Amino acid sequence: MATKTYKPTTPSRRNMATPSFEEITKTTPEKSLVTILKKKAGRNNTGRITVRHKGGGNKRKYRIIDFKRAQKEAGSTVLSIEYDPNRTAYIALLADENGKKSYIIAPHGLKVGDVLYSGPHADIKPGNVLPIAQIPVGTFIHAIELYPGKGAQLVRAAGAAAQLMAKENGMAQIRLPSGEVRLVRLDCTATIGQVGNLDHENIKLGKAGKSRHLGIRPTVRGSVMNPVDHPHGGGEGKSPIGRPGPVTPWGKPTLGYKTRNKKARSNKFIIKRKNDK
Repeated sequence: MATKTYKPTTPSRRNMATPSFEEITKTTPEKSLVTILKKKAGRNNTGRITVRHKGGGNKRKYRIIDFKRAQKEAGSTVLSIEYDPNRTAYIALLADENGKKSYIIAPHGLKVGDVLYSGPHADIKPGNVLPIAQIPVGTFIHAIELYPGKGAQLVRAAGAAAQLMAKENGMAQIRLPSGEVRLVRLDCTATIGQVGNLDHENIKLGKAGKSRHLGIRPTVRGSVMNPVDHPHGGGEGKSPIGRPGPVTPWGKPTLGYKTRNKKARSNKFIIKRKNDK
């Protein structure tokens, strides 16, 4: 998998790098596994903007991904590797022995024709799903459950991989891509291997319009606003912030200000925070 670069025919082309899509084998999604995805443009149910910088973008259909990967005796065959506009990873179309199709997140190295298994007796090979209790310590895993049977919630982005560090007292210690070490129940499942599309981090949009196609609207600096719009606003010419440090539009500090809830329920499951030495 590589990125595609361009000759500098325009200023934006000079710095653009796009995916080469070498791994993609099918360009249209499975019709039975797509559903409509309505635009929200950052508005909530009362019509107010609750998330800024969202809106517009290309029309998408949502691909229904099987994050649960229910245990099966027989394997599922990989029919194709496809692009998914709703996530950074690629997806793989599987068919089981009854012909039932489903999408999964495509692990690195998965090929069309591979047979994947789900259950405690599956082999330790990329794409197979096992309870964490059956996975050897030191294995790289992704698509990790937090609650048994709920479906994968952790480590699903392109190129991501977590490592199983230890097992004790019914819990597994997993080092997440951020560096955080967290406890997860041994009866939760995980997929072996690393998420595919490793070159996603090398993509350069190159121009503002590409960001707009993704549904991301521009960010305006607070210092160019009026005082009514932002605490940094106002003043003649380029003015300093005029307070001890930068703040959000709502007056909360932005540099080094801790926003995590001190009473967070998950604190007891975190052994090492991502920035701890």
